Amino acid sequence: MKLLENSQSESASIGIFGGSGFYSLLDNVREVTVETPYGPTSDKIALAERNGKKVAFLPRHGKNHTIPPHKINYRANMWAMKALGVKFIISPSAAGSLQKNIEPGHFVVVDQFVDRTTGRVDTFYDGPAVTHMSFANPYSDYLRTVASDSIKKTGVVCHDSGTVVVIQGPRFSSKAESKWFSEQGWEVVNMTQYPEVVLAKELEMAFVNISLITDYDSGVDGVKKPDSVEDILSVFGQNIENIKKSILFMIDLIDVEKDCDAHNALSFSRF
Repeated sequence: MKLLENSQSESASIGIFGGSGFYSLLDNVREVTVETPYGPTSDKIALAERNGKKVAFLPRHGKNHTIPPHKINYRANMWAMKALGVKFIISPSAAGSLQKNIEPGHFVVVDQFVDRTTGRVDTFYDGPAVTHMSFANPYSDYLRTVASDSIKKTGVVCHDSGTVVVIQGPRFSSKAESKWFSEQGWEVVNMTQYPEVVLAKELEMAFVNISLITDYDSGVDGVKKPDSVEDILSVFGQNIENIKKSILFMIDLIDVEKDCDAHNALSFSRF
């Protein structure tokens, strides 16, 4: 796969899926458009700096949140990050809790996913090079440790592992579906983690998800459900402020020279 050559000024080591609220705290922010063979990205990519580290930000739903989860051009978004030289992807996302002990306002650094989506293009490799990528451990252990340590610095309750169930969207789960997910012992439900994590590893980028819990999903019994949409938005607002702080800590902690397993994933995938 041939990637576009970028000048040194159009490069980054760390990529983050998040909007303007994230990069407004950083230095030397400017927006660039990265053309891809898979069509346009969700929006322009903002390049910024923090303590000498170059960071790329892309709002996965578009800057004005106009792209629903099943219509996101995941391949274009991930390809653009790789084209900029990104080695580490931080992917925060709003999520619902499937377990009583994971409360609204908590963060979960997931280590597994279950794919319940349909029809999403989820690979860069349609041939002729046959590529069978291992996804037994889809998320970067290194980035998960960095994320957990950073979140705990903010005082937010952090669950160091968990399984995210990825549903197609844009609808939410039925109560029966949600109860099934909960009874399987899975922790959170979300609409965007698949195929983001798969595509990142195919391009040899280390990847971490931080699930920001907004509410309990419909099938979780014996918990207090939000009284109104305003309650959910209040938790969402608190989550955004806390994830901003966590990501700043993460940027400081990430060793951009570190070599992770994901950075050599193709070496073990070609036949």
